[in-house]
Amino acid sequence: METLGTFEDVESATRAVDSLIKAGFAERSITSLTSVPYPNGVIVKANQHSWFRWISAGGGILGACAGFALAAGTAYMYPVQTGDKPIIALYPTGIITYELAMLFAMLGAIIGMFFEMKLPPWKERVYDAAIGEGAIGISVFAASGGDSSRAASIMKEAGALRTMAETNP
Repeated sequence: METLGTFEDVESATRAVDSLIKAGFAERSITSLTSVPYPNGVIVKANQHSWFRWISAGGGILGACAGFALAAGTAYMYPVQTGDKPIIALYPTGIITYELAMLFAMLGAIIGMFFEMKLPPWKERVYDAAIGEGAIGISVFAASGGDSSRAASIMKEAGALRTMAETNP
């Protein structure tokens, strides 16, 4: 179950996060929702691992292999003898390899961006419209309804304007 607390300022939001962690909630189950781009670790201090650069690099490597296979494979399958020149020419093969590496790296970056932003959303999440107007939301994923109500009371004590819980588990 997800519980969302809406806070007016950063201090009360960080106080709520610290209280939730002291109460035994795991840091990876707490996230912040803001309309302002706060630096990583200002509100929630959990170091979440990002796969973005690895997806982009994997796309580039896959593209380089595909480009080399396309250029060299085409030259190998349809050989054109021109004097003593090699069948697989270095510069044209390198250009095609580079171009497909960049194309696949960009596609990997786009896929990684959607992956990191968790788009499309696979399930409905709790949201408060005040977050879009400058408030700060602290979301806690609790294992049971009792933990959800405990998280809501901890956030109320820390200064939450309001708390909302998920209605459909």
